[in-house]
Amino acid sequence: MEKIPERIGSKYRFIIIAAERAKQLQSGAKAKMKTKSTKPAHVAMREVEEDLIDFEIVQLDPDRAEAPKL
Repeated sequence: MEKIPERIGSKYRFIIIAAERAKQLQSGAKAKMKTKSTKPAHVAMREVEEDLIDFEIVQLDPDRAEAPKL
């Protein structure tokens, strides 16, 4: 992880976005850039670093949030 785009704001959000993108790549989505690596996680991190991935931060409504089921 070389650089985190400023609009992402934290390394934790970076990892979550990259992980979701890696899942998309594993499911057959096309990469948005060429890389030497074919590993979905590496490709996803590079795409996020280059700010090629759009994302939306959704705020949960605490009144409607459900308790986690165990």
